[in-house]
Order: sequence, then C-alpha cells, then structure tokens
Amino acid sequence: MKNKFFCKLTLLILLFLPFYGHAFTFSDLSGTVTDIFAGLVSDSEGETAFRSLLIPIGGRPESLGSAFTGLCDDSAYINFNSAASCLQKQTQVSVYHNSWIADSKMETLAATTRFENLGLGAQISCFYLPFTEYNIFGERVNGSYYSETTAALNISYNFLAGYNFKGIAVGGTVKAAFRNMPDFADDDTGAILQYSGLSQSSFGLMTDFGVLLQFNFWKKLFYSRDPNVRIGISAQNIGAALTGLGSNKGIHIDDPLPTYFAAGMSVKFLPGVTVTADIKQPVNLFNPGSYQMFSAGAGAVIAFTDNFNLLAGFQLKGASPRISAGAEFEFEHTRLNLNYTLDFTSSFNPINRISLSARVLLGDRGRAEKQKIIDDLYLEGLGYYSNFQFEEAIECWNKILILHKRYDPAILGIRSAQTQINMLNEIRDSMFLDDTAPASQTE
Repeated sequence: MKNKFFCKLTLLILLFLPFYGHAFTFSDLSGTVTDIFAGLVSDSEGETAFRSLLIPIGGRPESLGSAFTGLCDDSAYINFNSAASCLQKQTQVSVYHNSWIADSKMETLAATTRFENLGLGAQISCFYLPFTEYNIFGERVNGSYYSETTAALNISYNFLAGYNFKGIAVGGTVKAAFRNMPDFADDDTGAILQYSGLSQSSFGLMTDFGVLLQFNFWKKLFYSRDPNVRIGISAQNIGAALTGLGSNKGIHIDDPLPTYFAAGMSVKFLPGVTVTADIKQPVNLFNPGSYQMFSAGAGAVIAFTDNFNLLAGFQLKGASPRISAGAEFEFEHTRLNLNYTLDFTSSFNPINRISLSARVLLGDRGRAEKQKIIDDLYLEGLGYYSNFQFEEAIECWNKILILHKRYDPAILGIRSAQTQINMLNEIRDSMFLDDTAPASQTE
C-alpha cells in the first residue's frame, strides 16, 4: 500500500511541477538555460539571408528535434536529405502549418512519388508575418506582410538496390526563393515610397545534395524486410541571393545563404521503437573562415499500433534548446501529426509553438502487388527445388529476375539449382561411360 501511495505521490508531483514552474520560475529557468549554453553562440550568428530556410516546416521532423537527415521517411525529406524521395514507400501529398514565434507562420505544400528506384518530389513553402508601420504620431500609415517563399524540385535514384544490399540513394534539389519586403512610407510626408520594399527584396537560387544508405545491423529482436539502420549526409542551401531589384544602386549579392552540412542516422533495434540523431555544421560560403557553431538533435518514435505513434525530440542550437513532443494518427490513408515545441528563444505561451501536418497516402504504384508476385514465384521455385525439379525451379526464379534483376535469393537459387543439374549430369555421364567401356578396361 505504501509503495502504491508513494508512486501516486511521485506521479502527481511530476504532473504539477511544470505548472508550478510556469507560475513562479519560468523566467528564472529561461535565464539559467541561456547562461548554461551561452558558450555555444557564434559571433557570426544571424549574418545570413533567408533565415526561413532554417525554420522547421512542422510535423514529424520537428517532433523529432529536427533529427531527420538519417530517417526521412515522409515528404518532409526535401528539407533534410535530397536522396530520400527514391526510398518513400508511397506517393504522398502533404500540408504543413507551423505557428512560429509571435505572429509569424510557415505554410508548406509538398508532394513526392516514386518509380521503382527513381524518386521525384516538389515543395513550396511560405513564411510570413504582419508588417505594420506607424508615423511619429502613432498613426498607422501602412500594413502588409513580410514574406519569404521557397519552391523546390527534387530528384533522386537508388543505385545498385537489391535484396541484401539496399543500394546507395543519391539525390539533388534545386530551390528558388523570394523575399518580399513591403513598401514603406516617407518619414516626413507619410506617403508610400514606390519600389521602397522592392529595393530590399531579394531572390535566391540554391541547390541541395544528399546521400542515404540503409542496411540491417543487429536485428535480432524482431523480423522486418525493412532495414533497421539508415545513415545520411547532406549539403543544404548551396547558392547565393541577389537584392536591390528596384534600387538605384543596382542589383548586388545579398548576405550569404544559411548553408550547412548535416549527418544523421536512425536506428530501430526494438520493434516499434526508432531513435534518430543529427548534427549540423553551418558554413559561410562567402567567408569560409567565419566559424559558426554546430547544432545537434535527437528524437525517438514509439509506435504503439500501426495507426498511432508518439514522438519526442531535443535540439540544441546555440543558446536555445528546443524540446518537442508530438503524436501521429493514421486513418483512411491519411496521417495527421500534432506537435508542440518548447523553445527557450520564444515566450512560454503554451500555444506559442504549435505545428500541424496532414499527409495523404496515395498508394505505392503497385510495388506491394509486384512483391507478392515475386514471393509467390520464389516459394513455387523452392517447391520444385525440394522435389529435385531443378529446371522448373530455375524457370520460376528467372521470372523473378525479369521483375527484379537484383533479387539475391533468386540469383542464389538459380546458381544452386544449376550446380545440382551439373552434378547430376556428371554422375550420369560417368555411369554411361562405365556401362559402355570394354570388359578389359573395367577389370
């Protein structure tokens, strides 16, 4: 009885401690956390353009602390590893909404599909926040939106993909971005200045590259055809931006883009539990000697059923750690994700960092049906093989190679069956020679 009482008491303390902290110690906690990680802030932080490229679009990646480079199992891969479109299980159309700091928001529409080992994807994202201008008398003279819009096209291919070796996925993404700065008013007259915002707007063009490997390692506690380890590396936002489109000074190169290199992995050693980890290193392409601090993240997915997952993540980026928690629900070919992130760079408003995503699954373009045909042919071949009908077994397994030329079990089966045929032929030939040899030679 005492053990049950103390367990309940401990649970109540853990449940109400966050609310107690919210009422009395959040400001102290924020200051303490900032002081702890202050040494990770780079002197060159904030010197890049198109900062919206670093904002998570929401959904599954943000729930995992943005540790997604080595997982990339949904359409959000475009923002983390360009190689992943050729590994997606189904065609997908996804929408994401991220309520970012203050009144800023990120809206994203993404789609991806796969043709055997070829993957294609596209995405358009818009980050925006209200822009309101007041004159010296406090009167509103202008109201509009500041926005950054990015469009991306992706292609990838999984080279040498087979049954045992899962291949090397390589991909690239081309992105174009536009920063829209609203026009602003003259300080003296209050009149809107023509092309004033355009002179500070910018156009960026960039590319991403990625590589993703997947394989089996120490998969002893569960059975699955899917590999349980993925390792990915990527280079993001390699390019430049131009500004001054409406300026008398002419067009010139803007601040560098937020380019970074990333490496990550995901591991599934237990059924229903996947752990991810990422590390990212920013670089300044205009000034490579300008060092910027790395960021790191980790996350976990716990699949309670085929239709319900819980996710959690942690990201450390400068002096602003982020703690994320999310839930995923799947029904009628639709997967929903609800995520909340506690971000120490923002306020502690409970609804301040909410993101939502909806992913519609549109099928696998017949890959599951094709795999079933392969499985049936392989089992049929095994039946022939066990009955010493080796030629019939080879015929079955050759049909598999027409559908999947690197299906290793069929390749090995054909070799084994051909070896058996050769051995039987040698035995028959030797017996024939013994029967036809002269008596003097056989004595």
